[in-house]
Amino acid sequence: MASLEGYTIGFIGLGLMGRPMARNLKRAGADMIVHNRSQAPMEELAAEGMETAATPADTANPAKIVITMLTDTPAVQAVFAGPNGILNGIRPGDLVIDMSTTKVPVTRELATRLSAAGASFIDAPVSGGTIGAEQGSLIIMAGGDDDAVEAAMPVFDVLGSRTTHVGNVGAGQVAKAANQVIVGLTIGAVAEALALARRAGVDPGKVREALTGGFADSRILDVHGLRMVENSFTPGARATVQRKDMDQALELAADLGIELPATALGRDLYDKLIDAGHGDLDHAALIKAIDPD
Repeated sequence: MASLEGYTIGFIGLGLMGRPMARNLKRAGADMIVHNRSQAPMEELAAEGMETAATPADTANPAKIVITMLTDTPAVQAVFAGPNGILNGIRPGDLVIDMSTTKVPVTRELATRLSAAGASFIDAPVSGGTIGAEQGSLIIMAGGDDDAVEAAMPVFDVLGSRTTHVGNVGAGQVAKAANQVIVGLTIGAVAEALALARRAGVDPGKVREALTGGFADSRILDVHGLRMVENSFTPGARATVQRKDMDQALELAADLGIELPATALGRDLYDKLIDAGHGDLDHAALIKAIDPD
């Protein structure tokens, strides 16, 4: 693990992903200042030696690098631009990294406002779920200028196993939208396949085993397929978040004048799952929308 001795990092958003990410940064030697909307996660990390901040602005003021890992775009907007937001605490020369999955136009707007304040901005959404967050093996998709991304690389090297500088600000979010289209549709494909096997009277676990190593194999068949077989849906990524991400991809496509018909069908299937009361389950629970018995 790369050393972050001498770094002071603010971290905002201590959910399923944020907590293990903050822990990895501290383990690498960084002094951590953390903030979260609810108190319990802050108290948990304070007991592990991290400093807590009352507001996002208070997080930004002592730290030269601030990372956000939030649920959705409205949360990002509130944390950045609210009455006690990052923009009220940021200083010239600071670096802000949004690792949330955020709408592209909002990402670019926030980058413009931070630039006016003399700070740098990177959008760096991730793939890998809670497993990747815990293991420090996230796949990071970065958008920003060369100098900012270079400055962030020691942090990215702690949090992830691979970082790709995709392009300018917003490019990371475009890459993440593409990622979530593939993830959401592949979960749906695996769910349909295993539901079909079960209804045909064949052990879906054996079908999953038979497909391993062939053209149908994937990380999703491996991880999410096993969750479906075991009917184990403790959230690594919630169904509501997957639905939100697919909807954001559809909104981006509409802005660009193209249709994503399969993504629209997949998003609607997640709506069915959420309407049945399963929104807080792992997104692999999509199989319940296909075969609820």
